[in-house]
Amino acid sequence: MPTWLRWFLAVDVLMFATAALVHAGVLMSGLEHANARIAESVIAAVLFAGLAGTFAAPASSRAIGLWAQGFALLGTFVGLFTIAIGVGPRTVFDVTLHAGMVTLLVAGLVVTAAARVR
Repeated sequence: MPTWLRWFLAVDVLMFATAALVHAGVLMSGLEHANARIAESVIAAVLFAGLAGTFAAPASSRAIGLWAQGFALLGTFVGLFTIAIGVGPRTVFDVTLHAGMVTLLVAGLVVTAAARVR
């Protein structure tokens, strides 16, 4: 299970780090949003810590994966809420990005939760 979990976490880290870079104006201009950048950076850091944790404590990989991805999903829902109430960025990019994040995180949580503990 750690291999699959690590892949999910690595892709999650890349997705959130890329979103943070977009909202910082590094990868694209016109989509800058400081609060989104900060939130995505924090989530990427937590996911990266989770990824590192799966190497440091392989026996705890399942719990680490559930916590890291659960935190990220909660943060993503906060982002969706800010979009819905008009506080967060409301571009097609942001809505599509959040849909992809939720899909990836839910898939990762389902796979992680269903995995057997060895």
